[in-house]
Formats: sequence, C-alpha cells, structure tokens
Amino acid sequence: MIVILAAHAVAALIAIPLVLRLGRRAFPLLALVPAAGAVWVAANLDGVPTESLPWAPGIHLALNLRMDALSALMALIALGIGALVLFYCGWYFDDEEPRLHLFAAELVAFAGVMFGLVVADNMVLLYIFWEITSVLSFLLVGHYAERATARRAATQALLVTTLGGLAMLVGVVILGRSTGSYLLSDVLADPPGGPAVHWALVLVIVGAASKSAIAPLHFWLPGAMSAPTPVSAYLHSAAMVKAGVFLVARLSPALSGSSTWQLPLVVLGVVSLLMAGWRALRETDLKLILAFGTVSQLGFLLVLVGIGSRDTMLAGLAMLLAHSLFKSALFMSVGVIDSITGTRDIRELSGLARTHRPLAVIFAVAAASMAGLPPLLGFIGKEAAFATVLEEERLHGMPSMVVVACLVAGSILTFAYTARLLMGAFRAKRSFPDGVSPAVADSRRAGPFFLAVPAVLASGGLVLGLWSAPVEKLLVRFVDPAFPEGSPWRDTEPYHLGLWHGFEIPLALTAVVYVLGTLLYVAQRTVEKMQFTSPALGNADRIYDLVLKWADTASLRLTALTQRGSLPLTLGIILFTLVVFPFLSLLAGTREGLRMELSANPVVLIVLLPMTVAALAATVLRNRLAAVICMSVTGYGVAVVFAFHGAPDLALTQALVETLMMVTFVLVLRTMPAEVPLSSTYRRLRAWLGIGVGLLVVVVGAYAINARQNTAVSTVFPDLAYRIGHGANAVNVTLVDLRAWDTMGEVTVLLVSATGIASLVFRNRRYGPAPRVADVSKTRSGRRDAEAARAAVEGPGATPTRWLVGAAVRDPRARSLVLEVTTRLIFPTMMVLSLFFFFTGHNNPGGGFAGGLVAGLALVLRYLAGGRYELGEAVPVDAGRILGVGLLLAAGTAAGSMAFGAPALSSAMFEFTLPVFGQVKFVTALLFDLGVYLIVVGLVLDILRSLGARLDLDEEDIEELRAVYVDATDSPSTAALRQVPGVDEDAARTDLVARREAAENQGALPGGTS
Repeated sequence: MIVILAAHAVAALIAIPLVLRLGRRAFPLLALVPAAGAVWVAANLDGVPTESLPWAPGIHLALNLRMDALSALMALIALGIGALVLFYCGWYFDDEEPRLHLFAAELVAFAGVMFGLVVADNMVLLYIFWEITSVLSFLLVGHYAERATARRAATQALLVTTLGGLAMLVGVVILGRSTGSYLLSDVLADPPGGPAVHWALVLVIVGAASKSAIAPLHFWLPGAMSAPTPVSAYLHSAAMVKAGVFLVARLSPALSGSSTWQLPLVVLGVVSLLMAGWRALRETDLKLILAFGTVSQLGFLLVLVGIGSRDTMLAGLAMLLAHSLFKSALFMSVGVIDSITGTRDIRELSGLARTHRPLAVIFAVAAASMAGLPPLLGFIGKEAAFATVLEEERLHGMPSMVVVACLVAGSILTFAYTARLLMGAFRAKRSFPDGVSPAVADSRRAGPFFLAVPAVLASGGLVLGLWSAPVEKLLVRFVDPAFPEGSPWRDTEPYHLGLWHGFEIPLALTAVVYVLGTLLYVAQRTVEKMQFTSPALGNADRIYDLVLKWADTASLRLTALTQRGSLPLTLGIILFTLVVFPFLSLLAGTREGLRMELSANPVVLIVLLPMTVAALAATVLRNRLAAVICMSVTGYGVAVVFAFHGAPDLALTQALVETLMMVTFVLVLRTMPAEVPLSSTYRRLRAWLGIGVGLLVVVVGAYAINARQNTAVSTVFPDLAYRIGHGANAVNVTLVDLRAWDTMGEVTVLLVSATGIASLVFRNRRYGPAPRVADVSKTRSGRRDAEAARAAVEGPGATPTRWLVGAAVRDPRARSLVLEVTTRLIFPTMMVLSLFFFFTGHNNPGGGFAGGLVAGLALVLRYLAGGRYELGEAVPVDAGRILGVGLLLAAGTAAGSMAFGAPALSSAMFEFTLPVFGQVKFVTALLFDLGVYLIVVGLVLDILRSLGARLDLDEEDIEELRAVYVDATDSPSTAALRQVPGVDEDAARTDLVARREAAENQGALPGGTS
C-alpha cells in the first residue's frame, strides 16, 4: 500500500514533463499507475493487509494502513474509475488546453491521496489525506482560472470542505483522547462513551456532511460543475464526495447505538434526498441535473449507512458501488455531448439519439441503473434499501415506515429527473425542424475511444446486476465481521443481494416508484409551475455569500479598530492582550505551591542594581539613543546573570544578540528625530502596561517553574547530547540535533524576517550586493564623495594612507581614523573568533548561531568604519544568496539523513586521521550548523544592506535635493527647473526620483528605488 502511494507521488511528478512532451497522449500512460493499484487491490481481497511506518509517534502519527473489504471497495472505485477517467482525458482535451500538465499531475495525485484516505487506519493520517483531497479539489475545480465562476466555485468548495474537515479534526482528537488510541480499528473495537464523545460524533458528522455535500452544506457541489467534466465524473460522483459516506460507513457499526449518531444522519440524508431531487427537476443544464441528483443520492446513501445495521449497510454499499458506476458514466457521456455539440442545455438538444446511437445506448443503460430499472445493479441496490429499511425496528426517534416513505419519495424524484435527463438530451423535439436542433445537426462524430470509458462503466452496472455474487461476496466480508453473530444490529436471517426476491412489498414499492415517477415526468410542465421562484427554506448559496460578506465586514471593522496605523496603539493592544489573558487563566486555575527565594549569588544582586536603574531611566529619557543604550544595559545584565548561573552559551548568545539589536536600533534611529516628546496623556497608561508585562513575565515564570512535578528533562540532556548527538555541549547539540526541527523553524523565521525588512525598504528590487568601489563613478553621490575624498587626500597636510578600501571614496566628514585603524586590526581577529566558535561549538560554548553573530558584528564594524562601499568590498555577494545557501544546507541535512535511512536531522559521526590535525571526529550536524551560520550572516548583511546602505542613499537624495537650491553647479535639468517660475520642492524631488529610476533601469545602481 505504501508502494501504491509512492507510485502515485512519483507519477504526479513525472506527469508534468510527460504531458509537456507528449500532450494529451500522456494520459493513457498515466492511467497505468492507478490501474496497477486497482489490480493489486483486486488480487489482495482475501485477508486484511496491514502496513505501518512510524512517522511522529509523539503526536500519534504514523503511516498505519489497513485494507479490509470496505477499504478495498473504495480503493477499487478510487483507483479503477481514476484510471478510466485519466484514459478518458486523452480524448476529452486537446493539446492546446491551458495548464494541462498541471491538471494531469493533480488528477494523478488525487487518485493516490484518495487511496490513502480509504486505507488509513490512523485517524490523524486520515485527516491529512482528507484535507489534501480538498486542496487538490480546489486546484482541479479552478482549472479554468481565468473564469470568475471557476475561481468562485473552487474557493467555495475549499472553504466548505476544509472548515468541515477542521470540525472533524476536533472530533477525531476527542475520540482519540477518549479511547486512548488514534487507530480506527481500536476505536471500533472499544467504542468510547461520555458527554465529550457525543460532541465528537456531531463534529465528525459535520465533516462528513461537508465532504459529501449533504444539506445544508450541499451548495458547493452544483457550483463545482464549472470544473472540466473529468473532474466532475471522478471527484464529484465516484471519489471525493464518497469520502463522507465512507467515514460514516466505517464508524456506524460501532456507533449506531447512539442516537447522537444515527438520528442526525438519517434526518440529514432524508432532507438532502428530497430537496436536491426536487431541485433537479427544474434544471436545464445536464451537469447541474446530475449534480443535484448526486446530492440527492448521497443523501440516500447516508440514510442507509447511517442506520448502521448489517442489512442496511449491505444495501448502502451495494448502492454506493452502483452509484459510482452509473454516475461516472453519465457525467462522461455528458462530457461527450458537450464536446461534440458545444452545449449541455436540454433546450438546445434534440434528435441526438438519431445521429449518435452508440452514445444514446450507453447513456440509456447508465440512466436505467440510476432510475433503478432491472436488471442493473442500481435496481438491486434500491430494492435492497426498501427491503432492509422496511424491516428495521432499531431506529432512534423515527419509525421505519416514515424512512421508507421518504426513500420511496426520493426514488420517485430520481426516476422523474432521470427520465427528464435522458429524454431532454436525446429525444426529437417538435420545436425543431425534422426534430434535430442546430447544435446536434452541426455536431461531430464521437470516436470509439472517447465512448469506450462510459461504455465500460455502464456495462459494469449491467454485468454486476446480472451477476451480483461477486459484489455480495466482497461486501459480506465487511458487514459480517462488523456485525458478528449476536450483534443487536444483525438479524437472524441476513439479507442477500439478488434480482428476484418474489412478489413482496419492496417489489410493490418499486412499481409505485416507476408509475409515479413516470407521471411526474409527464406532468413536468405542472411541476415547473409548482417550483418555487426562490427556495422556500432560503438559498444556501446566497447564505454562503452573506456569511462571507459579514466576515469581511467584521474583519474590516476589527482591523480599523485595532490597526489605525499607530505603532504605539498596535503594540499596546498586543501587550494588553498578553497581560490580560494569562493573568485571567492564572486566576481561574490553581495557585498553590509558589515559593520564591532570593538569589544566593551576591553578583546577581549587584548586577540587578544597574539593570533596575537603566530600566527606569529608559522610561524617562527623551533622547532615543540614550533610551536604547539603557535598554541594552538590561540585556547585558541578563547575560551576566546567565553566566553566573552556569550557562555560558546563553550568556554569549545574549550578549551578541543584544549588541546586534543595539546596532540595528541605531541604524533605524538615525533617520528619526534625536528626541521624542513624552506625552503626559498616555504616560500613566504606558507605565501601567509596562508594569503589567513585567509582572506577567515574573509571575508566570515563577508559577511555571514551581509547577514542575517530575524530574527536569535538562538533567538527562547532557548524557543524550553525548550519546546521540556526539557532543559535550548540550546546548548546541540540542539546537542542531535533539531539537533540530525547532531550529529549522527558527532559521526559517529569520529568513522571512530578512525578506520582510528588505521588502519594506526595497520597493521593487529585493536583492543586490552592496556597492563596491568600482561602482562609485556610476552615481552622482558616489562621484561627489570620491571628489571630496580626493581633495582631502591631495590637500595640505593630507596623508595618502588608506586603512580601509571603501573609506577612500567616503565623505571625509563621515570618516574616523581611529575607527578605521581599529577595524583594520580587529576585523580579522573577529572572523577567526567566529570560526573558532563555529568549529568548537559542538563541545564548548559557541556554535553556528554564536559564530554567525560574531561574523555579523565584524561586518557591522566594517560598515560603520568604511560605509556602504566598504561593506561591498568586505562581502561582494548578494545577501539573498547567502540566506538561500544556508537554508539549503540546513534542509539538505534533513534530507540527507533520511536518504541513508536515519530519522530527519539526526547526526552521524565519522572518525579519521589527517596530517597535522591528527585524529579528527566529524559530526554531520556540523553541516546543519553551517547552514545556521550562513543564515545569521546573511540576515545581518541584509539588515546592513537595507537599513544601512539603502538609507545612506536616501540621505544622499535629501542632500542632492538641498543642493538643487544652493549649488550653482546643478545638472541642467534641475537648473532648468529652478528657472521656471513657481517650481517647488516637489517638482525638484520628482526630477531626482526620475533620474535615479532611469539609472537603476539601466543597471547603473545596484538595486532599490527612491
């Protein structure tokens, strides 16, 4: 089974280049994959194959696959009809079809995912497959993305089925927690009980109803008819819409004794059966008639499997197979009609039976099975439904006669709209000359391969109707073990499928269906007059629109209330929420066992004094830079506390991060006024908010520490680090091995942060290295700096000594000789220290994160001393490439360990001898740490490139703007502007921006626009 899933995954990937190369001729080749899977399923019907592959045991997630008779039935439908649909696509589409390669990949992937859904024994795994089918359905329904109807239908289907799936997930979690296992087989073997389980059943029913288009969540299915016909024939008749019915059939044997389970299913099924059947009588589009018919018949199926007895389950599964065969055949026949005539409107079709007899025969056989005519499988399933429900006496809150009456009424509607479907499409109408409409007269001939697939499916319904023994043999393998001897839901004389059971009540009910169904079709004009101009119970589609509109309005108003463009207000709301909810939770819960002691280390108490003074000073200082420095004092104080509590790694990282944060603040604050006005209006509010956040951290932290009841996991980490991660530094080994997934998420957040910062500063070009000295002549500001620097060097008393390359073209007013000399001497030392931290971090304080921070601070020093040109000379590489290589290394380590059969991000150690170095131990986690190192360096470089070099250019633009009014040597264009009466500063700025953008478009500037 795992091989089948893997084969579909590989086929989905291969489908893209294959279709691009071969076009629609690739579809028959792709059909071989699900066809082979169906053959394997058919060959393994005896027994219950199981496979298991551990994945994430901590969250009860594993590839637990189990194929009993019910799974085999659904797998045969999903894979068998999937293969036929793929074959059909080879003649339905032409090679000019847009995005055909993506369509093929998605359809193949859907077949594999649907197989995974029906064989999954783990409920969490089932949910994952469940939601993937929703995503693939969204892509397939929205295949014609240029059409507004397709986009709306795809979004609608995704929202309804996904939200229903989320509700089902909550129910699955409750069932798993109540049972103590997330395996379906365990839940069915020992069904849980209790009030929480009743809510779980309701949530599972919501998920099943949304997926199987059961009222009132049915409205997405008719809208999905905007998808290509192969999608409708597969997803919306045979596979995806059966997932909800399958889940109900899977759980009903264990849960049918609960009224919370049985009664809602029966009621929802009856409502869908009657409502959608009546609605189908007013539609004129062939696909819409079939769509509402599908909703109606899904309700029929839900009633049978929802009752949950042995015989009704047998009838329901027989009907499920029959429905998959005839409805897929009908949808694909409609696809043929649409392809050859260009229309699906029954008002524009007439005489099709005369000109396309093979198509008419195929359509008639499939329609006869849908109407329940003998000797087709649809007749056997419908007779079984009448007979088994009629004898059922174990219904909760609803007499069996009422349910049977509803089933008969639904079958009458089915017979009537089937007759309307068949006659509307094929009979000759008097309103057209010679009984042939223009669309049919101009139609082309359908090829034999185009008709082959619906012919096979229609014939399948006929053959299995005449020879139903294989069907019953398969279904009995499920219903008999599910309802063993002695079960309250099993009759002493079990029902058997067959064409003839004698002159009994079910046969009489079938005759009633035929007679009244025929009369209803004959009186269709009267029926049309009886139809409501608008739905009596409301239009579900419009209700969906109103709900979305209300959600949009509510979100806009909430956003307008909380996001007014004021940073203090936004932060205030976030911090207020942070303070209120944890404190309320703490007040509502237990508050026992808290014990706080004064630190016994006098150094910590001494450090707290300057930290407290600095924190208080930061709240009253008007100078922004002074306030930032005070905040940094508190950060450095925390680093000292870490160091004296035996955490050198944390102390080192805290000090480095604090330094980098202070530099980042300085880079930003230089563009803002030096002092900030302290408003007395909100000062007290801000003070109380700050006190609240501080108290929250202290109180919640204290309670969290005191809440520990077992031995701290940190006590075993050093041993785990050395035994599993092959390192003596538990902190670094935890980051790159034991909890490497956490680190992977964190470095990804760092990369996203770098992208976000750059996107705020660079408005149209994301990346680009800092400018180098060779680029200085390409900009006016660079030429001016170079001229000023040359004048300073050639002037009296000047020295030609250059400590930094970039400083040679920097404005002398911004240079510091002491800083340049210091940087020249310290930079190599810092880089060596960075590499030292990187290589020794596995056994000593350090690691890739600390090493990257040191290297980043070294680059900060180069930038501060030499400006943006010095930064470009230090690292003439795009920061985005460094970030990308780092992420690839980190992710590649995970993939590499899996390639060798080890868990993702696990370490291996190799020992070898090298000249000079001697005995060397190489741990593969070093490669992951290298990825972290590069990401940190890339992040710092990107910050310097955006908040540093880019803002330097903006400041120079302001200087150029000022020079427009004070410098007599301005450019001719600007001078001309100055001579025009009434020219203002905005006009001059517009000129500068235009010239800069032109230079950037010509590649004269390294990136970014004013």
